[in-house]
Amino acid sequence: MNNNRYCVIMAGGSGSRLWPASTTACPKQFMDIADTGKTSIRSTFDRFSSLIPKENILVVTVRKYKDLVLQSIPELDESNLLLEPYARDTAPCIAYAAYTLYKRNPDATMTVTPADHLIEDEEAFRESVTKAIGFAEDNDILMTLGITPTRPDPNFGYIQITGGSAATQKEGAIKVKTFTEKPDVSLAKVFIGSGEFFWNSGIFIWKAGTIIREMERHMPEVTRVFSGWEHAIGTPMEEEFISRAYTDCIKISIDYGVMEKTDKAWLYPARFKWSDVGTWESLYGCIGEKDCNGNICNTAKSLTEDCSDTVMYSDTKDKLIAVKGLDNYVVIDTGRALLICPKDDRKLKEFTARLSMPGFENYR
Repeated sequence: MNNNRYCVIMAGGSGSRLWPASTTACPKQFMDIADTGKTSIRSTFDRFSSLIPKENILVVTVRKYKDLVLQSIPELDESNLLLEPYARDTAPCIAYAAYTLYKRNPDATMTVTPADHLIEDEEAFRESVTKAIGFAEDNDILMTLGITPTRPDPNFGYIQITGGSAATQKEGAIKVKTFTEKPDVSLAKVFIGSGEFFWNSGIFIWKAGTIIREMERHMPEVTRVFSGWEHAIGTPMEEEFISRAYTDCIKISIDYGVMEKTDKAWLYPARFKWSDVGTWESLYGCIGEKDCNGNICNTAKSLTEDCSDTVMYSDTKDKLIAVKGLDNYVVIDTGRALLICPKDDRKLKEFTARLSMPGFENYR
C-alpha cells in the first residue's frame, strides 16, 4: 500500500437525530444500529483498512468518547487518536487532522470520512475511493464522492457538476460547478429535477497541504486559532494547545467554510449504495425487511394493523412490537426512553430539541 495515503475517521458527533437509540453517552457511531454485526466505527475502520495501511488510519473524537473508540478499535495506536475537548463541527476537526498529518508527512493525501456510513457493495466502494485518491494525489484539488440523489432531502449537501445532466453518467472525476449545503426541500426538488446534481457523501479526499491552504484562504477565523501548531502538535504541549484553540474556535462545517467557496472542488461519482444513517428517515430501509405496507421492524416479532411506512425499533431484539393506526411514524423503544413521533426529520428535530430543557439530563 502507498504509505503517503491516510484516512481520518470523524467520530465526535452526538447522534442526536437518532435519539433515543443514540444518546450523548453512547452515540450512533459506537452502536450497531443498522444490525450489521459491528459498531459503525468498526465497520468504517475495516472498510478503509483494505485500502490504507492500518497505521495510517486516524480517528478524531471528543475526549469523553476515547474509551468507546478503543473498545471498538482496540488495535488503534493512541497516537492516531486525536481528542477534541468538545465538538466544533467538521471544519476544526479536519483542521486538527490536517495539521497533524502535514507535520508527520508533508506529502500525505488524506481521505476524510464520517464514522457512521452504511455502505453496500464494498468492491464498488473500494474502486471508487481508490480512483478518487489517485486523482487527488496527482492534482491540487478538493475531491468529494458524489451520490446520485433519490429524493429531495434537505439534510444533505447538493453538488452541481459541470457538463450538464449528461455528465452525471460520466466515469471519472468531474469539476464541480456549485456546492450548496442543505438547501430547503423546494430548492432540493429543483436540483434533482435538473439532473445535474449529486448528494455530497461527506467523504472527502485531498492532499493535507491543499486543504490547509484552502482553509487558510477561506476560513482564517478557524486556522488563526491553530497558529503555532508546528511547535505544539505531536509534543507534550498538544493537549493544552488544542484545548485553547477549541475554546476560541467557531463551530462550522467544512462544507460551509470551504466547499461552498473554493474553486478547487471536484467530484467522483460513487456507484454504490450509501446511507449516512443520520436520521430515522434516512435509516428507513436499512434495519430490516419491509412488510407489504412498507413497515420495518428490527425485532424478532411485530404485529401491525392499519400501519404503513413506519419504523419500529427496539434495543431488545426478542421484544414483540404491536402497533395499530400509524402512518409514517417512528416507534423507538430503549431501556430508558420510548419515542413515538412522525418520521419527518424536521418534526423529529423540533420535537427532540426540547430534550435540552432542564429535567431531561439523564435521557439525552
